[in-house]
This record gives sequence, C-alpha cells and structure tokens, in this order.
Amino acid sequence: MARILITEDDPLMLRMYQKIFTLEHYDVDTATNGEEALEKVRMNKPTLILLDIMMPKMNGLQTLDKLKANPDTHILPVVMLTNLAGQQDAEEALLKGAVKYIVKSEHDPKQIVDMVKEILAGYTRNAVPTAVSPDEPAK
Repeated sequence: MARILITEDDPLMLRMYQKIFTLEHYDVDTATNGEEALEKVRMNKPTLILLDIMMPKMNGLQTLDKLKANPDTHILPVVMLTNLAGQQDAEEALLKGAVKYIVKSEHDPKQIVDMVKEILAGYTRNAVPTAVSPDEPAK
C-alpha cells in the first residue's frame, strides 16, 4: 500500500486531506513544517509527498530542494499542494523537481486524490521490469 506524507501547516486542511486519503486506503503520515517533513521522510519512507509551500521553519520550496539534493530521497515524487496560484511559483517548483503543482482552491479533495492515484500509477508502470525473450538469459 502506498504511503503518503502530507505536509501542511493548517490543521483543518491537514486533517481533511489525512481523512480523505485514509478513506481511499492509503497509509498517511503528516508533518506541519518542512523540517518535520524531512524527518518523517527519513523515518517512514513515503511513496509520495504532498507539500505545501507556505509553512513555518522551512517552506515547501526549501524542503523540495533538500529532498532533491539527497541521494536517498531525490527520486520520491513530490506534489506541491498549495494556495499560491502564481505561475512563477509553479514553474520554480517544477524546475526544482516537483512532479505536479496543484492549487488547493481550484480542486476538490477527491480530484486531488485522483491526481495522486494517476501519479502513483505512472511511477508503478515505470518500475515494471522489461520482458525478457525466452532465448535471452534473465538479468
């Protein structure tokens, strides 16, 4: 089962996303700032990270930088989930390695879950080993 780390400093939003992903049968872990998120990633090895930008201690873009600079975490898919609708923020996050930039106010929680499912399905497909022909030895 996929483990989702939701990093959000607004307690109501955090509980709402935690509840909906739990109802969709995901293991859910939470963090309220970037420093806590990095610690949870190290300890619990999530499958995907939902990361808010505006947070105390370490914002989402700084957290994303640290995740992508670390050889142990650079391949983790990170989805920016924020209320910042600026094109510059979205471009910066995607250039830094986020796989998607979602503006919370433009999507209901079910749509966000569906987007996460699509992202995880894509990562699962990429992880499928290639077929080996019958006369070729397995690698």
